[in-house]
Amino acid sequence: MQASATPTGTAVLDLHVAELRQLFNSMDPAPFRQRDLDAKAQDYIVDWAQEVPAGRPLELVVHVGAEAVAPSDAAMLKDAVDEYFRQRALATWRGLRKLFRIGRISLLIGVLFVGAAAVVGESIASFVGQGRYATLIHDSLVIGAWVALWRPMEIFLYDWWPVRTEARLFERLSRIDVRLTSAGGTEASA
Repeated sequence: MQASATPTGTAVLDLHVAELRQLFNSMDPAPFRQRDLDAKAQDYIVDWAQEVPAGRPLELVVHVGAEAVAPSDAAMLKDAVDEYFRQRALATWRGLRKLFRIGRISLLIGVLFVGAAAVVGESIASFVGQGRYATLIHDSLVIGAWVALWRPMEIFLYDWWPVRTEARLFERLSRIDVRLTSAGGTEASA
């Protein structure tokens, strides 16, 4: 496995495999075009792509050991890689929508809890009087109420950025150019 760049600025990842099927999950019974990539191959491709600046085009060159490669093999590989990363992007976008839904529900619950805690705190404080215990109870409820807003704030301020970045990366990888070469020197592009 080797990364390089072309004179046009395209970032190129060279993968060397003995057989084309090594790139795919051996436990997945689907035909090649719908099969999942092998976890290690997928991780390596994603790690490489994360380091390439967003504006640069990507290319994956797969060097196959002794097998002869045909244009249909290159087309199949391109379709499989594109479909795999397209599905990952869709799943990641769905995960982001779910995260925002959880954030909205959590925010609503948190705001309602803040209101209830303020009312209960004021009621208890007025019932107990103006002593230290009243202040302690009131302040404890206020602190608890603000803690209830912790998770929604975390979601809306921090948690969604990496998910969006990952979805965009998967979309980018779903458009990667794929070339297939063999040890015998034959080359096929999709």
